[in-house]
Amino acid sequence: MKTKKINSFQLYLHYVSINIRSMMQYKTSFLLTAIGQFLVSFNVFLGIFFMFQRFSHVKGFEYSEVVLCFSIILLEFSLAEMYARGFDAFPDMMKNGTFDRVLVRPRNEILQVLGSKFELTRIGRMLQAVVMFFYGITKSNVEWNVSKILTVIFMLIGGTALFTGIFLIYAALCFFTLDGLEFMNVLTDGAREYGKYPVSIYGKRMLQFTTFVVPYALVQYYPLLYILDKSTNRFYILLPLLAILFLIPCYLLWRFGIHKYTSSGS
Repeated sequence: MKTKKINSFQLYLHYVSINIRSMMQYKTSFLLTAIGQFLVSFNVFLGIFFMFQRFSHVKGFEYSEVVLCFSIILLEFSLAEMYARGFDAFPDMMKNGTFDRVLVRPRNEILQVLGSKFELTRIGRMLQAVVMFFYGITKSNVEWNVSKILTVIFMLIGGTALFTGIFLIYAALCFFTLDGLEFMNVLTDGAREYGKYPVSIYGKRMLQFTTFVVPYALVQYYPLLYILDKSTNRFYILLPLLAILFLIPCYLLWRFGIHKYTSSGS
């Protein structure tokens, strides 16, 4: 009797369905967690709101423009955290020996780690980002056209890839430490927090770092300038897609870690 072979995408969808069915066994818990995610992001929005009650603009950016900026970076982070949460929980897989089982299965280990955890509750945070986004575009008087719509789409694709790469680095470092390194939160949760403002307000050195080292500016600052008509450089439309290249060194670090991996012995 022949067995039907499923491809990697189908297998990942199967993993996702298992995670979702598991969460739906506790619907009240899921709903409360999603609401909590919404409210946490709303607190950050209130922080921006109250600051602009005192200041009319920050480094040339008005309130509605900052809201638009924050909504996009929040949506990018939430999308990555939703499907790449397995990398964030990777230290537990290392310590309890689960990753050893992953390595002996005839499937890609990244696919299995990704499928180990799918955080649908992040939909609460995504809803908050969508609400702020529509508020931002209505108040900032952006004249939308095809190129600007494509810019937003590319920002979401590039930003999601960027945060996925950072989560992958976090997981890869566990091969050498057997535990998660908390300083990596500066690049994930920290980026979500300081990303609520265009990175240029933090100074020239910070802009250089977020352009050439960890390219947040490629998915936030430069394309935002084009959307808000603060720059006419059409190259900024495609800059977010360059952030996808950040996945290459992240993946190479992961492969190097696997090559050096020895079981934790659990």
